[in-house]
Amino acid sequence: MHFDIIVVGSGPGGYVAAIRASQLGKKVAIIERESLGGICLNWGCIPTKALLKSAQVFQYINHAAEYGIAVSGVKADFTGIVKRSRGVAEGMSKGIQFLMKKNKIEVIMGTAKLIKSGSVEVTAADGKKSNVTADHIILATGGRAKQLPNLPIDGTHIIDYRKAMSLESLPNKMVVVGAGAIGVEFAYFYASLGTEVTVVEFMEQGLVPREDVDISKELAKSFKKLGIKVLANTSVEKVENLAHGVKVTAKNRKDNSEQVIEADLVLSAAGVTANIENIGLETLGIVVEKGLIKVDAYYRTNVAGIYAIGDIVPGQALAHVASAEGITCVEAICGHHPELIDYNNIPGCTYCSPEIASVGYTEESAKAAGYELLIGKFPFSASGKASAAGAKDGFVKVIYDKKYGELLGAHMIGMNVTEMIAEIVAARKLETTGHEILKAIHPHPTMSEAVMEATAAAYGEVIHL
Repeated sequence: MHFDIIVVGSGPGGYVAAIRASQLGKKVAIIERESLGGICLNWGCIPTKALLKSAQVFQYINHAAEYGIAVSGVKADFTGIVKRSRGVAEGMSKGIQFLMKKNKIEVIMGTAKLIKSGSVEVTAADGKKSNVTADHIILATGGRAKQLPNLPIDGTHIIDYRKAMSLESLPNKMVVVGAGAIGVEFAYFYASLGTEVTVVEFMEQGLVPREDVDISKELAKSFKKLGIKVLANTSVEKVENLAHGVKVTAKNRKDNSEQVIEADLVLSAAGVTANIENIGLETLGIVVEKGLIKVDAYYRTNVAGIYAIGDIVPGQALAHVASAEGITCVEAICGHHPELIDYNNIPGCTYCSPEIASVGYTEESAKAAGYELLIGKFPFSASGKASAAGAKDGFVKVIYDKKYGELLGAHMIGMNVTEMIAEIVAARKLETTGHEILKAIHPHPTMSEAVMEATAAAYGEVIHL
């Protein structure tokens, strides 16, 4: 079989690239070894949000009295929560199957390997091999949980995010290693249902170390109220298996003091590793640097006709980044002249509670870049909508260049802020200034008016503080 474009991997980078290629009139095939939709739809973005929603509902019910509602005898059905999450994932995967048929994309199930330029060998589940060819091949094989040397994932005592989504029973105690988005989301989920959670983070900042430091401090307050223990600037030295659990030895990197934590299991949430092994990169001589495939601005590798997108190339390992890269790559292949992606205007979202959303410079990075800053912060405790909703934790922080009013970045923590960050992304894309945000009338009462209020604070014009 010969195609114009073959896409290897059907995650949010791969399937989006395939659909866009079909829209542009190309004959397209997509190769997938497991489930359509990849990790994101089946074991990542979507089903984790289903788990988190269940935890949030459970928290709402437990605090129903604060809303004037009497509820008793509430119990979390852990098995039912996991079952709902898997059902959501299965439904989304079926949706991708529909999109493949709608766009006349050939779906080939099996494991792909490049054997020469323009040719892919596919090994089916039964071991049968076949070859398919194409003028252009896009690699979108995604990533998997990173294995730390002293945290070998065995699926029983030390688990990854995938296993954490499908445990048979709720653990009494859990240690989460890594306080990035994956780590804090699972920490919130399990703590909300009653698990005693300890988070261990190597970086000094502690929770969400890539976020603005003010966000990290605010999340720490919320996690403390939930009973989550956080050990920042701490390394896991070793994990020993016990008869019914594990014993974790953690060392503070500042004073070298050690403490031992006993738990039912350890969740390794220390990031992702690119899936680039055994796909034929060496056979074709495709250049790899620091574990990622080297590409140009249009995602072309050093081998003609071979492209790479998503978690296997440099850049943020996010679903929406992979999708944007897939579209840009395909449009370039088809002779269009797509605008290059601005990697400094990529929003990041974390879906624990309170939620976190950010884009652009942090205060620290903006200062390091040489900007003179105007910074405004508006707490949700001063928001009428947040008070009415019973969600007063958090704030919106905006960062402007003092000289020209350029919107350098924004950092939010609070209820539904992942739905609010798009305003900032669009504003930065349009090169909007602080004055324009300030004079854009925001609806009242809403959470989103905190963006206007924070901007007003930056310019010394805030009304409600």
